[in-house]
Amino acid sequence: MAEGERSTLNVGTRESELARVQTDHIVACLQEKHPNLKFSVVGISTKGDKILDKPLPKIGDKGLFTKELEVALGDGRVDLVVHSSKDLPSSMPEGMVVGCIFKREDRRDALVMSKQNEGKSSLKELIPGAVVGTSSLRRIAQISKEYGHVQCEDVRGNLNTRLRKLDADDDKYDALVLAAAGLDRLGWSDRVSARFDAKAMRYAAGQGALAVEVRASDTKVLSIVETLTHPETLLECIAERSFLKALGGGCSVPIGVCCTVDSEDCMRGEIHFTGAVYSLDGQRVVEATDSCVLGPSSEEYPKVSTGVQIPEKWRQSAFAAARLGCNVAESVVLKGAEQLLIEARAAIAR
Repeated sequence: MAEGERSTLNVGTRESELARVQTDHIVACLQEKHPNLKFSVVGISTKGDKILDKPLPKIGDKGLFTKELEVALGDGRVDLVVHSSKDLPSSMPEGMVVGCIFKREDRRDALVMSKQNEGKSSLKELIPGAVVGTSSLRRIAQISKEYGHVQCEDVRGNLNTRLRKLDADDDKYDALVLAAAGLDRLGWSDRVSARFDAKAMRYAAGQGALAVEVRASDTKVLSIVETLTHPETLLECIAERSFLKALGGGCSVPIGVCCTVDSEDCMRGEIHFTGAVYSLDGQRVVEATDSCVLGPSSEEYPKVSTGVQIPEKWRQSAFAAARLGCNVAESVVLKGAEQLLIEARAAIAR
């Protein structure tokens, strides 16, 4: 069927329950805006889903949860792919583009206590030597820095599997630290013992947001998914992705961010950004904070590539957000972040 005549679009997704719930939500929103179209969801397993006996950084982070989906997108088996934005690499594959970034939900990390620690709401309340499960080097570094009496251990699997491990009578974990948005989307908000302050526990670039990837040449699908773009989330994620890309980062290095837009009108107001790089043990941290004005400006912002399709009306603000992320990256490099990243990558490679 010719591109302009398509009435059914195939939507690629990972096969976990969370991925399906997220994809179904995006499809429902697309269906509401485009009632004449039909959508068919196609589940695809990724490398990150299949290899569960190694910590994520040891596997490698380039396309860990996206490559197989992008292959299906490239060969035409699917027309668009729904991702958790934080899983997307900072540089998109040739011929692919992020067609929309959906409204962000809770960007924070959440603490989930085991049955034995029910009623506790802080890692400070755990006994010395208590085991906290997380696969994120970013979380491990920050937990080690602020809560040195606990120890972090790797926990793999989808969200359901991780919670089953926590709840097992013979399991070793006293608590887990997970993305709050995933728990909320699955209706498990009642499992959350506490939500970390985003300014204290820096989150991953793109965390809490959903992104839709499409073929860059597919103008029809681009025009369809673009209708779901949320401008504030778009600008935040562009700044965060620019920071990550400038540092060559991914899930294999401990990098955290915090970004906010202070106005619902993205043609004015300011965007504020903090980026941080940690040593693996969390004892050293380099961070920087900056902000800039959004909207029309006499300054010509360079077009920093973030792999994101930007609607024309928000383009100037998006360029400002991208430059902000790069400026903060330059600031942390001047403060010594590059050495921390070199050390982290060398340690992981061993």
